[in-house]
Amino acid sequence: MANDILKGKRGIIFGALDEHSIAWKVAEKAAEEGAIFTLTNAPIAMRMGKINDLAAKCNAEIIPADATSLADLDNLVQGSMDKLGGKLDFVLHSIGMSPNVRKSKPYTDLNYDFFQKTVDVSALSFHKVMQTTMKLDAMNEWSSILALTYIAAQRTFPDYSDMAEAKSMLESIARSFGYHYGTAKNVRVNTISQSPTRTTAGSGVKGFDDFIDFADKMSPLGNATAEDCANYCISMFSDYTRMVTMQNLMHDGGFSSTGITAKMLEKD
Repeated sequence: MANDILKGKRGIIFGALDEHSIAWKVAEKAAEEGAIFTLTNAPIAMRMGKINDLAAKCNAEIIPADATSLADLDNLVQGSMDKLGGKLDFVLHSIGMSPNVRKSKPYTDLNYDFFQKTVDVSALSFHKVMQTTMKLDAMNEWSSILALTYIAAQRTFPDYSDMAEAKSMLESIARSFGYHYGTAKNVRVNTISQSPTRTTAGSGVKGFDDFIDFADKMSPLGNATAEDCANYCISMFSDYTRMVTMQNLMHDGGFSSTGITAKMLEKD
């Protein structure tokens, strides 16, 4: 049931590819709660996905942008303010990609050009987004900026490869930029560490289905779904969480605090 907790708020949502995307679910929920926003993704991702269907459903404008390009980001942020009629109240960064993972490169034999691309797309883009919004004075006071991350930033999951380093950097950027944005404009910056989720991007990780099952058994509440994550994002965009910033927020059904569970000890 919608409660209009984002009524009157404007934003940008990065990374909605198809109905399995967390960003897609966030867009649906944000529209239900009264927000207006623009949708964006890299041109190649837009050709692969169904973003036009989402835009029609949410009555949202689409502004294509490569999140690693400062020129594209400048056009996106300024264009969003122009189309939405004012400064922004929320931004969702839901972007991640590793050429090394896509090409099944072993972690001990990485292609370093691919590694730099992983970091640029999955982490540095977050800094670029915030640097652009700050330079354009695009965020209202007490607005909220979120990025999605994963616990591989703190723990080793071998097949997650160089995405682990990218997520570690992403979380560090949230803390560092969160300080500067907080002191300058009362803008809050956080990351949400989500359960493994069957998205198009996540499904590209080797052994992903087995790991989803493992994580579900290791989580007292089970894995958080994409829809659960979207609800959490909406709460973080709302005024109810205006004093939360510089945090890495675990949204994983208790996985991150659990050593072992009865389900894991059960024998077939």
